[in-house]
Amino acid sequence: MERAIVFFDIDGTLLDENKQIPASTRKAVRLLQERGVYTAIATGRVPSMFKDIREELGITSYVSINGQYVLFEGREIYTNPMDPEKLAELVRAADEQGHPLAYCGHPEIRVSSSHPHVKESYDNLKLPCPETDAEFYKHSAVFQGHLFCDAESEKLYAERYPYFQFIRWHEHALDVLPAGSSKAIGIQEMLKAVGIPNENCYAFGDGLNDIQMLTSAGMGIAMGNAAPEAKAAADLITASCSEDGILKGLVRVGLLPEEALEELGEHAR
Repeated sequence: MERAIVFFDIDGTLLDENKQIPASTRKAVRLLQERGVYTAIATGRVPSMFKDIREELGITSYVSINGQYVLFEGREIYTNPMDPEKLAELVRAADEQGHPLAYCGHPEIRVSSSHPHVKESYDNLKLPCPETDAEFYKHSAVFQGHLFCDAESEKLYAERYPYFQFIRWHEHALDVLPAGSSKAIGIQEMLKAVGIPNENCYAFGDGLNDIQMLTSAGMGIAMGNAAPEAKAAADLITASCSEDGILKGLVRVGLLPEEALEELGEHAR
């Protein structure tokens, strides 16, 4: 029988609103692993920002930085850094507008300056604010940017820089990626490297940066707390992350048996 693989987004999927991994999610991932199903993370975070999650769940494969940096069982299989010249143009424009930037490298992430919006955005993830290094992009590979600006400014950046895509993840923060890149691209690179057909690929997500992943995976599963656009892209909608959504979704698609719900009690039904 061909092996299957399940990809999990982190925030709003593996982690609940309190940035905790629900007991049912920990159990679900363990049961998958015991049944020989590959488990992987697909996230916008840089690897250093989810090391504790990987260790807690025993996951060694991931599509990180929104598909820009991919490892399978600890082996690097795909990287796609941003074009330094194009990034430098964006840096100059953001500096002129007084908009801070974060540079997502591997494994570090650095910010161009300290700013209340920077701290607020990372506080929302319950992560420490990265160190400041305004020239990080000049000496290190950058796979993704975080641009801290409002929605009106976002429109101007999108018009001016069509070779980037801007995906909002906070009131004050956007992911900045090369046009055409996504978690879906990183997932396809992993599937090719490992030899798993797309029909055996399952993906759980909730955010705007999960849309392509949910659309392209053999089975895309949106969390009950997902953005409307993510739900529309999915093949299936499960319960919210804090209501055993991952466990319930895995049972619904047949990767885990019904007994897995019974073991958690009536609240998991």
